[in-house]
Amino acid sequence: MKKNDVVKLNITDVGNSGEGIGKLDGFPVFVKGALPGDIARVRLTKLKKSYGYGRLEEIITPSPDRIKSPCPVSEKCGGCVFGAWSYDRELEWKNEKVKNALIRIGGFERAFIEEIMEEPIGADSGKEYSYRNKTQLPVGRAKDGRIITGFYAGRTHAIIENNACLLTERDNSDIVRIVINHMEKYGIDSYDENTGQGLVRHILVRTGEGVMVCLIINGNKIPLEDELADELWSISGMASVLINTNTANTNVILGEKIRVLKGVDYITDTMGELSFRIGAKSFYQVNRTQALKVYEKALDYAQLSGRETVFDLYCGIGTISLFMARRAGFVYGVEIVPEAIENAKSNAALNNINNAEFFAGTAEEVLPELLASHPDIHPDVIVVDPPRKGCDEKLLHTMLSAAPDRIVYVSCDPATLARDLKILSAGGYELRNVTAADQFGRSGHVEVVSLLQRVSNTRERTITLDVEMEDYHRIVNGDDHNK
Repeated sequence: MKKNDVVKLNITDVGNSGEGIGKLDGFPVFVKGALPGDIARVRLTKLKKSYGYGRLEEIITPSPDRIKSPCPVSEKCGGCVFGAWSYDRELEWKNEKVKNALIRIGGFERAFIEEIMEEPIGADSGKEYSYRNKTQLPVGRAKDGRIITGFYAGRTHAIIENNACLLTERDNSDIVRIVINHMEKYGIDSYDENTGQGLVRHILVRTGEGVMVCLIINGNKIPLEDELADELWSISGMASVLINTNTANTNVILGEKIRVLKGVDYITDTMGELSFRIGAKSFYQVNRTQALKVYEKALDYAQLSGRETVFDLYCGIGTISLFMARRAGFVYGVEIVPEAIENAKSNAALNNINNAEFFAGTAEEVLPELLASHPDIHPDVIVVDPPRKGCDEKLLHTMLSAAPDRIVYVSCDPATLARDLKILSAGGYELRNVTAADQFGRSGHVEVVSLLQRVSNTRERTITLDVEMEDYHRIVNGDDHNK
């Protein structure tokens, strides 16, 4: 095999990012746009020692689960990797993805995992699209020189023009039209990340009980920005028009400085019976309908009776903390981002919740300090919802030292979840329940909610924690395809 060879592949599996996988004499080839069941003609584009990549040239025989994608640019865009797959099959694959990670990385027996895994949480019928309440649109120029917005093609920073993504809960074409017209009218250029020149970088739109538009710019002001703000304000429901300054040569979208052009610096959104104030930089689940289902499952696993002390160790703006507080005795939330802690405090006040307290800092430092200064406090339940990299190694030890009765682990990455569950199981906890949840329909991502219960003796079914930590470092530093 060599680069640019065209081969015939029987696609049998899906990779972590949604690429189809076929094998040539046991050699796996990842192909974007291919689905299990497809027989395809593929051009080899990159060959590594143990796997390769290919470009889909032709589908010879389509998978029985293949459908026509409703999005005209889904084949080019990096968003809807499963746009051409039936939703039932997508949900089935996501459930299997979680199951296989727990078996292969976590070291759990297949029969055990199949026994404790509950039915996956899927989107309601017809709701696998139109769910994103946050959209970040890069601004650039097309080959013909026009100013465009859209989404990046997979694994690139080439903008695929699209102002009305089917995943977003509102059509943003009116916002895009006003911004681009203003740029063209006054000769305002888009940012070029290759040269570092140009002004407008991104258009951020958030929706809730109102609409927020935040323009991320490579500078401090936009020419005639009050005029632009007034035009945006004419859109129904507009509540916040902001400028964010980001002059760094970076892929990070938002800079530190935010300035209000019109309205306020937040919007409010409702999830279940709770309301939340959301700023441009706030972490908030992009799919509130599915997030509510995940939080309700986490509440179910926490088994709260109204007396328990709960620690939420990656609390963000307090979403899970406040859901827990409505049924717990007291909740302590910890988050490393100070602005998020201020948001959490405001959200507690907004919802008249007074049995929750929030602390800024790393959980592995704040938790032992709190327990040392309050010897009468014992965490009945610890909840973690970490970023994709999973829990910090030190935090896992800290959690084990705190010895809560239950740990509810919410994860956005099955691989790092499986790694961490293996470590926690070695430290005296038994995995009792696992549920996969689809919060990002048509993408390759899957959310997981799991419950661990403290048990008195796990020596006979675990290995030492030091050996488990070798797995931690291997997965953190390893190749994605070796997970």
